[in-house]
Amino acid sequence: MTAHVMADNNKVKIWIQLADAENPIALSINPEEEENYRKAEELVNTLWKKWMNRFNATSADVLARVAFQFARLYLEAYGENRQVNDFLTDLNKQLDNLNSEVDE
Repeated sequence: MTAHVMADNNKVKIWIQLADAENPIALSINPEEEENYRKAEELVNTLWKKWMNRFNATSADVLARVAFQFARLYLEAYGENRQVNDFLTDLNKQLDNLNSEVDE
């Protein structure tokens, strides 16, 4: 679909087509976000098409499976990111302690 620049805050209006939905989803986003929105659209549609061929289910049921899969992957990534953040926070505290000992 196409994008149109809107007057308010340089927002861009885009349309996202998911699965076999009758109507695309209209979104107003910052132009620098468009690539991620398009990638997300492509990922959802690719998985939906693959699973439509695999499962004997309605389009809505397959789309629900796709939504669940992405939610699960999001939570896994969030958990991994949190562990890395916790590690970096602890490392920063240790470096601060070492720096304090060197300054004494």
